[in-house]
Amino acid sequence: MKPTLQTKLDQLSQRLEELDHLLAEPQATADMEQYRRLNREHAEITPVVAHYHAWRQAQADLDTAEDLLADPDMKAFAQEEVEAAQQRIADLDAQLQVLLLPRDPNDERNLFLEIRAGAGGNESALFAGEVFRMYARYAERQRWRVEIVSESAGEVGGYKEVIARIVGAGAYSKLKFESGGHRVQRVPETESQGRVHTSACTVAVMPEADELGEIDINPADLRIDTYRASGAGGQHINKTDSAVRITHLPSGLVVECQDDRSQHRNKAQALAVLAARLKDKQTHEAQAKEASTRKSLIGTGDRSDRIRTYNFPQGRVTDHRINLTLYKIAQIMDGDLDDLVAALTAEHQAELLAALSGDE
Repeated sequence: MKPTLQTKLDQLSQRLEELDHLLAEPQATADMEQYRRLNREHAEITPVVAHYHAWRQAQADLDTAEDLLADPDMKAFAQEEVEAAQQRIADLDAQLQVLLLPRDPNDERNLFLEIRAGAGGNESALFAGEVFRMYARYAERQRWRVEIVSESAGEVGGYKEVIARIVGAGAYSKLKFESGGHRVQRVPETESQGRVHTSACTVAVMPEADELGEIDINPADLRIDTYRASGAGGQHINKTDSAVRITHLPSGLVVECQDDRSQHRNKAQALAVLAARLKDKQTHEAQAKEASTRKSLIGTGDRSDRIRTYNFPQGRVTDHRINLTLYKIAQIMDGDLDDLVAALTAEHQAELLAALSGDE
């Protein structure tokens, strides 16, 4: 382990002791905001310090085992203990490096998922619907909640566009690498000649902005229009001007919401989506500046980036950013995304480790 890393871990051990004392004081809950902040810091540091203590114990075990090597009667046993301790140290060293990586402050947030049909007409809309179902099934496996905010159905099924809010612990951390272009290759049901067609949809995953004004939206910058909702919803929804369209004049962003009967709730949802889009725009601008000095293999999350191909005739899904191909398309389309999520997360961590060690 590098001396600088060990120094940082020693400092974190001392800080955890300080937090234990601060949280145990009788007046700790007098300032609840401070109390929550200290609790969050305590929860973040505890697993790191626990791994560090295990690493130090493994080092002590190694020293003891090496001392025993000098005893002829204990040499064979000691050699096994040395090898076991060395393996534990190597494993814990790798785990500690990952635990010390800079945390994405958005990881634990809920998110907004936007899927839009691209080139390919009706087939693209059908694929957009299947991609939405894929994420909805994944969310179901994670015990997250999916709320449709806005939808525009395709002519023969699927979606021209669908926006959903996904609520659950760590939702953004798992799905943040899904933004970009998703391409499908298959024979459409309407294709009589059996030819493989290619179509696409775009996905955007945006962390939900804090309710406490993380994104400052000036009301003077907004044009808010109301209109009658169209499509499903019964007679009531079509008789009142409950649908809301918000245009953010400085950026030109437009958000529509018509899924609720209440104009007030539609407006609130549309503002939440707008805040998430503005936050996403700020994040991508910051990432673009960083990318000029460090190229990310995972990509910027830009919708124009083609990130994945779903080839039905060959039963494979290929993520082009990390050259990963999985021959389990049926399971993936049914929401089994664990292998993809794990591989993308591991690649991202490898990039961060390389950047921290100056290997890039």
